[in-house]
Formats: sequence, structure tokens, C-alpha cells
Amino acid sequence: MSDVTEQQRRELGAFLRARRERVSPADVGLPGSSRRRTPGLRREELAMLAGISPTWYTFLEQGRDVRPSRQVLDALARALGLADAERTHLIAIAADVPAATRSDEVLDPEVARVVDLLDPAPTYVTGETFDLLAWNTAAARLFRGALTNGEHPNLVRWVFLALDARDVLPDWTDVAQGLLARLRARAGRHPGAAAYTDLEDDLRSASPEADQWWSRYDVGTEGAGIKRVRLVGGQVQRLAYTSFDIADRPGQTMTVYRGA
Repeated sequence: MSDVTEQQRRELGAFLRARRERVSPADVGLPGSSRRRTPGLRREELAMLAGISPTWYTFLEQGRDVRPSRQVLDALARALGLADAERTHLIAIAADVPAATRSDEVLDPEVARVVDLLDPAPTYVTGETFDLLAWNTAAARLFRGALTNGEHPNLVRWVFLALDARDVLPDWTDVAQGLLARLRARAGRHPGAAAYTDLEDDLRSASPEADQWWSRYDVGTEGAGIKRVRLVGGQVQRLAYTSFDIADRPGQTMTVYRGA
């Protein structure tokens, strides 16, 4: 008997459908047609490319109680042309046991001390749902309004729901899409978890962008890059950032910025 929950099966179906609709017949060497009523590949076309039964693939998208093997998942990933992060996500959401969510977001005091020691390099730590767990003075000054001593500040809520976020982040759309993709990936690995569903509801009800982008099912991972930030005086500064996972604390990430 499969240990995969109904919510997991629905999540897997939603991800496969979102990715299938992005692949055009021309992308995989199939003839197109002006008579197509839906975007992307048809289910039977994807099934053919992956070497599986069209009926069985339809059951997967519909969230039926079928259990794909690792070989089938790999074949679907190849047929869909998934990037590494997307392939990892596909395998994770099809796993027998969903990823566990932490019942708390307690930060190790030693990690908090490191955050303070890194000042004046802007540094903060986020939890599983991007609650801000620790930050130093430089980070609070840089990301004004996001890092406060209020109850449970949250990076995603600030980016999407606070007006000052669009002033602080000149490239707001790129930053917001990347952040939502990381949240979407985590939420997909915790189907039905209240911490994620509540955050999703808040974002989609208050932000037209979040509502539009959520259904696209973009997924992303933490990493490094360049971010532009507008300072109090109006000057735009380029900063390089790197994110590090906190040992023994799944979902907790430290992000450090420096001048680029």
C-alpha cells in the first residue's frame, strides 16, 4: 500500500500539468497544429515521449492512486526538459513520505551570534517559510521595513505586500519571482501544511502578482547572485549575496551580502 498522500498526488499532478503546458510540440520535434485548444503538449504526446501509457500518465495528472517509479520520473523529467532544480523537485514531491515540517523555528544562539559578528556585512537568517529569525544592524538598515522587532517578520510578505519593498528593490519583479519560486518549491514538498497554505492564501488574496505567478509553479533553490538595492538617499547599490544552509536545521538559511 502506498504511503503517498492524496495531497501529494494532487501536488504531483499540478506540477506535471504546469510543466507539460510549457513545452511546445516544436520543442520536442513534434508537428504543431493550429487546432490545438490547450497550450503545450497533449498528455498522450508526453506519455509517448516518456515511454509510458497515456492512460497511466493521465492518472498521474489527475492525482489517482498510482505510484511512479524512479525510472518513470526520470523519463518524464527528460521528456519535459526539466532543469536540475525542477527534476529534484519532481522526485521530492513523489516520495513515499512527505518532507516533515518543523514544529518550531528556534534559532541556535550561536548562529545568531555569527549574524552579529558579520556586521557590517548585511546578514539575516530565514526559516522554512521565510520568517526572519535573526538579522544584524546592517541588514536592518539596508532592507528597511522588512527587518523589524515586530512579531514574526516574514521576508516573502514584505516583498509582496509592503509598498517600501518596491522602492528598496529596483528589480522588484525579478526578486519577487525568484523568492516566490523558492517558496513554491518548499510548499510543494509540504502539501497541506498550514504554515504554507496560510502564507499562500495571504499572498494570493493581497497580491495580483503572487496570485498570477503561483499557478505557473516555478520552482527555485537558494544560491548566490547579484541584487540591486536602493539606499535611503536614493543611490542604487549592487550587492553580491550568498546563502548557506544552517547545519542540523532543515529549512533555515543564512544570507550574507557584500559590495559587488
